[in-house]
Amino acid sequence: MTPLDDLLFRDATDQLKALSTREVTARELLQIVVAQTDRLGTRLNAVVARDLDRAYADAERTDRSRANAFRIGRLGGLPMTVKDTLDVEGMPASAGIRTMLDRTAQDAIVVRHARTEGAIIWGKTNTPLKAGDWQTYNPLYGTTDNPWEVGLTPGGSSGGSAAAIAAGLSALEIGADIGGSLRVPASFCGVFAHKPTYGLVSQAGLVPPENRAADLDLAVVGPVARSARDLRLLLSIMVGKPISTEPVSLTGVRAALWLDEPTFALDGEVRTALEGFADRLVSLGIHVKPVKSPIPTKALMSTYTMLLYSLIYADLDPAARVLYEGLRSPAKLALALGAKPLSWAQGVVGATARHREWLIANETRARMQEVLNGFFSGYDVLLTPVSPTVAFPHDHRPIQLRKLRLSNGRSISYLEMMNWIALATVAGLPATVMPAARTDRNLPVGVQIIGKKGADAKTLAVAEAIEQRLGGFHAPPSCLQAGERRS
Repeated sequence: MTPLDDLLFRDATDQLKALSTREVTARELLQIVVAQTDRLGTRLNAVVARDLDRAYADAERTDRSRANAFRIGRLGGLPMTVKDTLDVEGMPASAGIRTMLDRTAQDAIVVRHARTEGAIIWGKTNTPLKAGDWQTYNPLYGTTDNPWEVGLTPGGSSGGSAAAIAAGLSALEIGADIGGSLRVPASFCGVFAHKPTYGLVSQAGLVPPENRAADLDLAVVGPVARSARDLRLLLSIMVGKPISTEPVSLTGVRAALWLDEPTFALDGEVRTALEGFADRLVSLGIHVKPVKSPIPTKALMSTYTMLLYSLIYADLDPAARVLYEGLRSPAKLALALGAKPLSWAQGVVGATARHREWLIANETRARMQEVLNGFFSGYDVLLTPVSPTVAFPHDHRPIQLRKLRLSNGRSISYLEMMNWIALATVAGLPATVMPAARTDRNLPVGVQIIGKKGADAKTLAVAEAIEQRLGGFHAPPSCLQAGERRS
């Protein structure tokens, strides 16, 4: 590796500084990133589509503009990738579906904003089929592995995004989240991500489905990066307005810590990592208070699954819809007899939801939001796990056959991946995920920093202040050349 290869694992802010001081040209930086992608190759399989002709032309144009002292945008010359559920001109989003590649696509609005600020969009990152899993694989592009350990999932659905950031293939990424799709990959890959307040960022150009006129309920588009300051930078560009950079003094910050929930599984190694993280926060002057769930979890998960399933099953083919309708009465009986929110019965009722049922769930959501407004009058942020486990081995069997194995040998339902991410999703709250610790197996554990609705600047500022004191991103050893001083 050359001395410039150390740039791969600097955050975007420092890469932009290197560009502005002429430590590296935009073309050179792009070459370094592409070489790293080629070196990791199919072992990682994070970047699945490229447009290098345009990217090199854009990089050379940026270098000429900088040499002539012309205006350079805030991302001038920075190589970036984008999740393959967001349209990019010349690289239409596929979401793992081959026929989607036949479309003629324009840049999604957030992609256009990044280009306007000088970003060099050179590749697309892998996602599960229809962005519908916490494992990243599809029939079109295959499987993406976790850069911390081959064979483990990087999470999903923005798994390619987080893997690319962790492995030095991109300094900034744009992904999306409806079921933890930004937050789980960030936790599994040891990087930063931000789930914005619902409605803050445009969804135009997000698929599937394509050519939507209305935003998807529950879904958000958000940034992935190697630092909290980079999240704020890209988010401000995505929304087209500044995100407050006012620093936060950690002394006196009121943080609620939610780890104890009888109905939500949490692996012992994740709990230990987050308890240690909380202890370090206390040493920084943060007031950390253990709390129970601000919302009864049965009501939370019933509401979430009703809203989510009615959305994702809206395009069921006619034969499948007939089958689900036939199961509706037995499913309603099962729920009346005590079936849980993550049961097959709730899936059937959600998939066949009547408008009145959706309205009831929507009203319940609104009442939950009111409760949470009151909760955040007493706390600045809520700290929670992202996932019940760390990254786990790929298992591509039908979802109903999958189990998550905890470190004590116990197995839990695969769908329990929905639990810890539900609160922020249902209530439309901002949630910043940052690396909190690593387990004895050297696997990353992330933490959610959740704020009240609209408090994106607050959760980002708290994450940045913690990062400055405790550190944040560390590159996966397998992605580094021998001799680099990285942990």
